[in-house]
Amino acid sequence: MKKKVYIIYTGGTIGMVKTDKGYAPYKGYMYKELDAISELKADIMPEYVINEYETLLDSSNVSQQEWKKIAKDIEKNYHKYDGFVVLHGTDTMAYTASALAFMLEGLGKPVVVTGSQIPLWEVRNDARENIITALQIASGYDVPEVCLYFNGKLFRGCRTIKTSSDSLDAFKSPNFPLLAKAGVDIEVYYHRIIHNTNKGLNVLEFGDFPIAVVKIIPGMQTDVLENILKPPLKGIIIEAFGVGNIPTQDERLGRVLKEASDRGVVIIVCTQCLEGEAHIGVYETSSMLVEAGAVSGYDMTTEAALAKLYYLFSKNYDVKKIKCLVEESLRGELTKPLLVGVGDQR
Repeated sequence: MKKKVYIIYTGGTIGMVKTDKGYAPYKGYMYKELDAISELKADIMPEYVINEYETLLDSSNVSQQEWKKIAKDIEKNYHKYDGFVVLHGTDTMAYTASALAFMLEGLGKPVVVTGSQIPLWEVRNDARENIITALQIASGYDVPEVCLYFNGKLFRGCRTIKTSSDSLDAFKSPNFPLLAKAGVDIEVYYHRIIHNTNKGLNVLEFGDFPIAVVKIIPGMQTDVLENILKPPLKGIIIEAFGVGNIPTQDERLGRVLKEASDRGVVIIVCTQCLEGEAHIGVYETSSMLVEAGAVSGYDMTTEAALAKLYYLFSKNYDVKKIKCLVEESLRGELTKPLLVGVGDQR
């Protein structure tokens, strides 16, 4: 029997048409375009059902509500299909892939997030190949993770970032190798795949927690960070220099960070560098962060750190446990041995 794949179409460039105001999603267009792709009717291709969302969004407008909607949609149809493909805009695709990786507890089937830089209606586009290969991976390969497929490469979803606004090679996984590569054949690197030992899918819906992301700049004024750290903030991801360094000329910055941490604000330090990791305490210029009670994000992307914070807050863990788990690998989002035996972690 043919495998079955459930396609979720959320919007994005892949199904947009040209309007007077620029590219925009068009209701009903994706059904017509997929039906016109002759390759999808080949014997080797799976059967598919497409759910086009009522409100199609440019991914710039995707929020936590859309993450929950996608996750619950997968949960509702989990036992009917062999795999899932999420068609999504590229701008926030890495955020959605990271969020789904944490929300879909106990995942045992492929979830492949993809999209395109050029719409399907254009004569020359990257949408066609991305859809065809995403469907093949979702139906024919044992890759039970949330993945992101783009331009012949399959990435772990919570390891990805968008690196180009105009190249067809738009995504990278700076600190973790590919899960698969699609050339003449689709070559899957199974030794890198995480297989969940828990049985049954459960969706953890993220709560609406106030979380901020701040990029440190030379000479950054303490007042700016102090205003961001005020209540009701619960968590902050600081994109620091190098391995986790910040300016230290203003001693008041240390007090501001410590006061926020003492109020229960979780401070995660990631690096602005594309590759490598943040490990606070290596240099004196990160000692202020250590003393304030911040934790290292190691080689997590900012997108993954954000999703992880939402996940841990939604678990209702206390601050001590959250800080501990931030520095552990729960979904393969950072380069450490996978932590097992805590909740749904694999």
